[in-house]
Amino acid sequence: MPKSPIIHATRDVTDSRFLRLEQVDLEFSNGERRTYERMKPGGLGAVIIVPMLDAETVLLVREYGVGLERYELGLPKGRLDPGETVEQGADRELKEEVGYGARRLTPLHTLSLSPSYMTHMAHVMLAQDLYPERLEGDEPEPLEVVPWKLAELHTLVARDDVTEGRSIAALFMAREYLAGRMQLK
Repeated sequence: MPKSPIIHATRDVTDSRFLRLEQVDLEFSNGERRTYERMKPGGLGAVIIVPMLDAETVLLVREYGVGLERYELGLPKGRLDPGETVEQGADRELKEEVGYGARRLTPLHTLSLSPSYMTHMAHVMLAQDLYPERLEGDEPEPLEVVPWKLAELHTLVARDDVTEGRSIAALFMAREYLAGRMQLK
């Protein structure tokens, strides 16, 4: 595993290119009023991809998470680009982060992140029938690709470096779908 980056400084930002806040005044059905803060809606959404190398093996990536200041093992994911469909975005992110394209992409579900203060949704995509192809991504360093057996999901989620909720939820969705226990809408 690579050495963690050095943090040279932190500072408060009222608005950034990713995070903008707004206040929302609400009145509930019982007459109670509250002011909530949430992140302003924006962007086109995101994708999180469950890339299946074969019927039993998922490909994970080890990536630095500045929020936790450590490397995390999870699924490839990213924001959708303007004019891109969910399928196109999933295939692009897969090529950038894992070095594979997918001949078959299946939408499994969408996940919210923190619905109390975010409008952001991530589309969970199952990627199958993979073939090698790499695109240049925006990651500052190469990502380590780690194969993992879906049958060993219980040991994966017990690891200290696997804490990202979207990855865990998407892996369980994929496992249940592939086993025939989850029906798509």
